[in-house]
Order: sequence, then structure tokens, then C-alpha cells
Amino acid sequence: MLGQLIPCGGGDAIPLIAPKLLVGRRSSCDIKLDFQNVSSHHCELELRGGYWYIRDLGSSNGIKVNGERCTSKCITPGDVVSIAKHAFTIQYEVTGDSPAPEEENPFARSLMEKAGLEVERRHIKVPEASRASSTRTKQTRRGSSEDDFIMSWLNDE
Repeated sequence: MLGQLIPCGGGDAIPLIAPKLLVGRRSSCDIKLDFQNVSSHHCELELRGGYWYIRDLGSSNGIKVNGERCTSKCITPGDVVSIAKHAFTIQYEVTGDSPAPEEENPFARSLMEKAGLEVERRHIKVPEASRASSTRTKQTRRGSSEDDFIMSWLNDE
């Protein structure tokens, strides 16, 4: 066993038995958390260089380490990891040197998501027949004589 997740509200410990574990609601996940607010593939736990790392897989309700929302983070023994709203204390023996400094990709999340304002996007499929029958009309803006003057002045150069 490479460590364990101890539920903060009480309950059985979840053993960490492989160096890479998928956590989610689906039965195919390595660690199955059967709660409505846990995404089907919520996050991933990975043992690297003697330390456990957690990475969000685009879940709806996110992950937190010690109360701080993150997309990926090194978790040290005793840290509280929240998956959706389910909190666990991680316990394991560190087997490596200090963890590598983390560099989050600044473009990995939108500004709206970083601010906690991201709204779930829904894609609506339009039937092919509907797309073909709809015609777009190009709208043109009638410019003023001032606009015409500016355009002619710009074209003179």
C-alpha cells in the first residue's frame, strides 16, 4: 500500500494501491466515489518522486487542497484533499526528496473559471437540413460622410 485517504467525516480508509489512480463516480475508476456531485472522471492521483500529486480532470465541482481550490497540486502527508465536497486526509510515507516546484499553465483555465464564475457550456447540435436551409443575409452599415472621408484618407497612404 502506497498510502491512504482517510474520510474526514469518518468511515473506512481508502487504500492507495497503485502509483496512478483515477478517482470518480464511474465503476471503471480506481477509486469510486458514488456521490452525485462527483464527476464520472473527477481527478487523478499520481505518485511521482515519492510524493502524491492530485490533478483535476475538468470536473464540475473541482478539487481543493487544504481549502484552496486548485487544478493540480503536490499533496503532503496530513493535507486535507476535497473532491467535490468530500474531504479526506492523505496519509503516506514520503520516499523522495523535496517535491519539484509546481508551475501551473497560466492558459489552462479561463479568467472566468479562475474567478469561480465559469458556467457549464452546453453544445446544441443543429440538424444538417436546418443548416442548409437557413440563409444568412449580410448586413452592411451605411457610413456617414465623415467615415467616407476617413476611409479615403487612410487609403491614400
